[in-house]
Amino acid sequence: MAVGFTSIIDLPKDSLTPPALAQPAPGISLAGLPLPQKPVVPEAQPLADLGNAFTAVAEAVRSAVVYISVEERQDNAHSDLRIPPGMERYFQMPEESPRVRQGSGSGFVISSDGYIITNSHVVQSADRVDVTLFDQRQFEARVVGYDPLTDVAVIKVDVDDVPAVAMGNSDDVRVGEWVMAVGNPLGQEFSFTVTAGIVSGRGRRLGGLRPQQGAEWSIHDFIQTDAAINRGNSGGPLVNIAGEVIGVNSAIASETGVYAGYGFAIPINLVRNVADQLVSSGKVTRAQLGVSITDVDPEVAEYVGLTEIRGVQVQGFSDDNSPAERAGLKPGDVIVEVDGEKIRYTAQLQQLVGFKRPGETVNVTIQRKGGERLTYTVRLREADTAAEQTVAQVQPEDIEEAGKLEPRLGVALEPFGRDAAARYGFDSGVTGLAVVDVDRDGPARNKLNASSPERGLFEIITEVNDQRVRTRDELSQALRGVRPGQVVPVRVTRVASDGQQSRLVYIRMASGSR
Repeated sequence: MAVGFTSIIDLPKDSLTPPALAQPAPGISLAGLPLPQKPVVPEAQPLADLGNAFTAVAEAVRSAVVYISVEERQDNAHSDLRIPPGMERYFQMPEESPRVRQGSGSGFVISSDGYIITNSHVVQSADRVDVTLFDQRQFEARVVGYDPLTDVAVIKVDVDDVPAVAMGNSDDVRVGEWVMAVGNPLGQEFSFTVTAGIVSGRGRRLGGLRPQQGAEWSIHDFIQTDAAINRGNSGGPLVNIAGEVIGVNSAIASETGVYAGYGFAIPINLVRNVADQLVSSGKVTRAQLGVSITDVDPEVAEYVGLTEIRGVQVQGFSDDNSPAERAGLKPGDVIVEVDGEKIRYTAQLQQLVGFKRPGETVNVTIQRKGGERLTYTVRLREADTAAEQTVAQVQPEDIEEAGKLEPRLGVALEPFGRDAAARYGFDSGVTGLAVVDVDRDGPARNKLNASSPERGLFEIITEVNDQRVRTRDELSQALRGVRPGQVVPVRVTRVASDGQQSRLVYIRMASGSR
């Protein structure tokens, strides 16, 4: 196994043992010297107490941590060879045994009868799972269930005398508090390793680190820590200074594949919710509001009259039967509370709704343009997470490059309709103004994207300032009377050969408005 280590500088032996201290003075016995009963430096006592706390936590938690080894059988490379009909006898291959891929990870015991939590990505493809306890007993484990969208899995071993961890409350986690990560980094040679650090952040999103099918249904509310986490730590516990598990170590952000200072753990409250469902039914059901959402930015907050930049804006609805739309919510509404709890960002809302069951109701408080605040009762439905998306290929072609710059928005635009869509191999039914280019210093930077015909992607502006726009003249009419610095809503539809998605952005007008 290849293991990465930090560089070690070889020093001359003489530099490690200074001559003056190489030999004790004649007649002096070090063994007879009394040991200090208190720290030599009294001011260091708090650090000594902290060190004792780390030691106590490590001793309490390590006995409930397990080493997980997995085996996955894989077909041989030539098994995918496509042989023309009638030519099989010319391509006879010797029979070979399937290859076995081995991997490892971590986990921790949550009940004395052998239920263990780990990461889904550790066990979901495994044909065999083996567990080594802290006392070195080994068992073959059964996979109870796993949920790839939250990366949580539950496995079980047939024992009735294993220590279990104490669970904490991840809602109480504070940035800056001490934490410890326990697991088996880089394989069994470093099993049951303990590292320490602090909570570096909360509510982190890992879509860019771990993109996957159905990611829109996953929960993006990870705890960030600088406690060292490496390959093999996956599934191990992140514990607070009281010895309570507050998260499950799941991912690192690194260009090299080894620890680079950024580790991420799944909040334990979410893990418990998922694990309870896996143990009781072997699967996870999710509730949904039926909305597409984004975080509130300063322009959105100003437009709807919020005094602080927080909340989640409704961009649109999942389908014509959206529970939120039936209840009365509209695109552009900002969700500020759910059941009396203040909403600050999308991950918080996702987790809050994710803890509910389909059929339950929630009271959703929204704020609209002008500061109007309303509360709607929404009955949640079960989310469909199994829908697959297939991206069709389109032939690369050049969209017209003579897009005329609209200085108030800071974008170059060209009309886009059915004829333009047909040229690229699909019928979107969307008409508007295609974004050809975006001024990197203009007001639409970080809000709009230039169309990419070679990838079959088009960014189409369909509404500006609540008015339909299909031509430059209609755009000019929609912006008539808008002052520089005023925030204007812009409806954008992202069109591709496999479908389309609409969203609202809010752009602060540049000079040149009239």
